[in-house]
Amino acid sequence: MNPYILPIFLFGLGLGTTITFMSSHWLLAWMGLEINTLAIIPLMAQHHHPRSVEASTKYFLTQATAAAMILFASSMNAWMTGQWNINDLSDPLPLTIITLALALKLGLAPLHTWLPEVLQGLDLTTGLIMSTWQKLAPFALLLQLTSQHTIIISTLAILSTLVGGWGGLNQTQIRKILAYSSIAHLGWMTLVVQYSPSLTLLALLTYILMTLAAFSLLNFNKATSINSLATSWFKSPVLTALTPLVMLSLAGLPPLTGFGPKWMILSELTKQDLAPLATLAALSALLSLFFYLRLSYAMTLTLSPNTISASNQWRFNSTQPALPLSLSTMLALMLLPLLPAMTALVS
Repeated sequence: MNPYILPIFLFGLGLGTTITFMSSHWLLAWMGLEINTLAIIPLMAQHHHPRSVEASTKYFLTQATAAAMILFASSMNAWMTGQWNINDLSDPLPLTIITLALALKLGLAPLHTWLPEVLQGLDLTTGLIMSTWQKLAPFALLLQLTSQHTIIISTLAILSTLVGGWGGLNQTQIRKILAYSSIAHLGWMTLVVQYSPSLTLLALLTYILMTLAAFSLLNFNKATSINSLATSWFKSPVLTALTPLVMLSLAGLPPLTGFGPKWMILSELTKQDLAPLATLAALSALLSLFFYLRLSYAMTLTLSPNTISASNQWRFNSTQPALPLSLSTMLALMLLPLLPAMTALVS
């Protein structure tokens, strides 16, 4: 891609998300979502590989469907009530349609099937943008609707945690595993969004930090499948030792960073007298833990039989900046003691 064009697309990503953040009118919010979508599609298809073109096409069709649903439902609400304000969705039909459209944009179950296929066709850098930045604008809109439609939100959330756990069990491609991890984490965030929005924002922040660390480590090792993880030991032993810790942090094991949000979410659900929902979420976390342990096992306890070719990997130096990699890895592993202070700051 032309280096002069790339900043324009990145500016479009930031502009679309910012417009959605700042808007209180449905048309402006829809416009921000569209700018965001149109800016990332060229980034997805920049390698001109058949898989990336296929992923771009699937993403465009999915996002166009969700955007059309949002525009249709907001127009219907304006026709019925005379209001375009995001917080004035009083009719249940437009509210339901917009909630499902935002779930489709985010990839919440059962509207999740596009996300693993799209993420599998992307490179790791674009996959990182897809898993983190692209979630912000739809989630900001969903955050403003949750107080009005609790049943649908809770159903989508618990289905996402279960599907995110079950779906990653039989996968061998790391990008698909991280896609199902994204679905499960979005389910955890959505589960508590109607009771404690500040806790949801904290969970989203920690998820972005852990996902940034995971994608950066995998990008450094150029690993896209479980089999390729076994050869990363010869290239970077220290990072290979840290990657399983980042994966276990994504799984939510103490004393790593990922344990804090899940513990607080379970505590909040218990305070709201939703012990069965908290139990289902905790059991779904065990499913996710299994495929994170598979990745950890492949990196630390297995050795590729092709040691002659694998040992030559150290000759190729990585051009990836070291500061984002080291900073995100440190935060993904050691942020747990600061989470109570961050919760007070967010609230």
